[in-house]
Amino acid sequence: AEHEALGTLVSHDLRAPIRVVEGFTRIVKEDYANVLDGVGHDHLDRVLGAAGRMNHMIDALLALSRLASQPIARVPVDLSQLAAYVVEDLRRLRPGHEVEVEIEPGMTALGDPTLLRMVLENLLGNAWKYTGNTSRARVAFGRDACDRATYVVRDNGAGFDMRYADRLFGVFQRLHSASEFPGTGVGLASVRRIVRRHGGEIRAESEPDRGASFHFSLPP
Repeated sequence: AEHEALGTLVSHDLRAPIRVVEGFTRIVKEDYANVLDGVGHDHLDRVLGAAGRMNHMIDALLALSRLASQPIARVPVDLSQLAAYVVEDLRRLRPGHEVEVEIEPGMTALGDPTLLRMVLENLLGNAWKYTGNTSRARVAFGRDACDRATYVVRDNGAGFDMRYADRLFGVFQRLHSASEFPGTGVGLASVRRIVRRHGGEIRAESEPDRGASFHFSLPP
């Protein structure tokens, strides 16, 4: 009941003022187009962009809240194949970003296929994003050499300072500016929730400008 109440609050009450802001901003742009100069139009575009980002954040919050109550399946999942599908999608979305990808074959785990795909979409998507300014970008997904139930996504991208690693999996916590690397700040919080619902844990290792690795476990 609490989750339903939260969903109603977020999806209706919080969206209402955003719709007002968007609506009146568009009216001003259309009705006063000949009066406003380029700077005025730019300001209004920024307002519309911020309203759009707020809508995306609300969508992400709703998805995160649903993870707490959504039942999970326990079936064999081919993680290697799932990762290959995700990489195909990433290549289509960003055809200009060349990335060398290595996926260990034959990785399987027991879990929910839909939720585990969300994990890989977030972790591989982040690796793709944070190697956007890296020459000879590389992303790898494989098992941990010391623990067969632990999997690792690695990249050689922007990385981050481990002093702030405790903020990494929090909601709306970001270690890079949104202008440099866009996103909602909810993805890793969702990943941790999914992994924990499977009985596992997730941790990160990184250095600034030397890439990052995310280790998550899926106990049998």
